[in-house]
Amino acid sequence: MTEREAGGHLDLVAVSAALDDDAFAELYADHHDGVRRTLSCLGVPEGALDDAVQEVFVVVHRRLGDPQRFTTLKGWIYGVARRIAWRHHRTAGRGQRRLALVEADVPTSLPPDELLAQREASEFIHAFLAGLDESQREVFVLAEIENVPIPEIATIVGAKLNTVYSRLRLVRARFEGAVVRRQTRIRREAGHGN
Repeated sequence: MTEREAGGHLDLVAVSAALDDDAFAELYADHHDGVRRTLSCLGVPEGALDDAVQEVFVVVHRRLGDPQRFTTLKGWIYGVARRIAWRHHRTAGRGQRRLALVEADVPTSLPPDELLAQREASEFIHAFLAGLDESQREVFVLAEIENVPIPEIATIVGAKLNTVYSRLRLVRARFEGAVVRRQTRIRREAGHGN
């Protein structure tokens, strides 16, 4: 699928006109994992992720022809995901919060120690993200996990470029501090285990 640029911005009408079922399937395949990861990092519970991902792509499919302009298609899709995550938080009921407590058992061929390390790292990241305010979490997820360019993040979150840089700088420092504290705790626990 080719993206036509208009004045430096993606022309979604042109993309939509060229988008057939095969092209949309390719778009879905290209962006599915990133959208799912972003929704998870923005706090959508595991049990609701598949529905939220589907909702994102329903909106993308329906609105591709709208005359909106964004720097990239990826940025626009993540903007849709951000709004879906926000809507989920606004309307999430107790049943959905309970689903977040249930983890799917995924069979794996990893050795138990590696599986445990991955699970602990994932829990650490999710706990860190949960401790951030929404504006910091969005910027951190888009920049550090999804590798979206900073100017595009500013467009997605509707903030000034310098504000996004400032938020990201603060969250990176906070993350580095959290990693150092975690490593110190792990070393201390390992020393007590001997």
